Amino acid sequence: MTDFLFHHGTRETLKRHADEGYAVVVPLAATEQHGPNLPVFTDSLIGEHLAFEACKQAATSTKLLLAPTLVVGCSQHHLAFGGTLSFTSSTYLLMLKEIGESLVSGGFRKIIFLNAHGGNEPMMHQAAQDLAVQHDIWTASASYWSLSRSALTELHAQEMGMVPGHAGGFETSLIASLTPDLIRNESIDRPAHSQRSWINAGPPGSFVGKHSYLTGVDGYTDSAHQADAAKGAMYMQAIIESTAQWLVQVGNWMNEGVELAP
Repeated sequence: MTDFLFHHGTRETLKRHADEGYAVVVPLAATEQHGPNLPVFTDSLIGEHLAFEACKQAATSTKLLLAPTLVVGCSQHHLAFGGTLSFTSSTYLLMLKEIGESLVSGGFRKIIFLNAHGGNEPMMHQAAQDLAVQHDIWTASASYWSLSRSALTELHAQEMGMVPGHAGGFETSLIASLTPDLIRNESIDRPAHSQRSWINAGPPGSFVGKHSYLTGVDGYTDSAHQADAAKGAMYMQAIIESTAQWLVQVGNWMNEGVELAP
């Protein structure tokens, strides 16, 4: 079943879906360096897979369409390492808002941003807020690790290192479950070069950073030596299920016009 894919529709079918009150999910990802061991398409491989599977599940319970994944994001902090395509934060914010404007022009009144790259998150939330201020529409936005935090904690995903981290044990486990042939195992370091935990210092919502160290000393946050494909598959399934549940909940709020508490 792929009739939930926005890009498989025609202008006529999409106009009908807009009139019927469908929400559009816009997946956000990146193309950026992921250390010496993972492909630069890591966030997009993860983001495309989870968005497709979660939306396929959610589409059986709520009216939604999945737009094509935006595979270039805001990755300025990775440019120095090479292998990175990026928009500046101001350009990315404007681009997300203009994608939203395009959907509004097409008749859609419910827009959901689903993110798989940390650098996109602030602009994603701001774009969702700006669109809801400027138009009589519903918007929502979330990153997959926020939606699945409880489920991943129950699976002890933190034993892999930082969650999600960057090119460490957790992301490498996810890629091992999807496209293991893209991993350069000979380039994975040992524990002596691991756990730059200060990158995520402080409670959720806080930020601590230093010039040239925003992705770890060598462009990754923790060692991938413990990566495990079977565990990665469990983590991915938990992410998909958590995301699908959120999409159904938010989609039903939007479709039923439920008033949310301030």
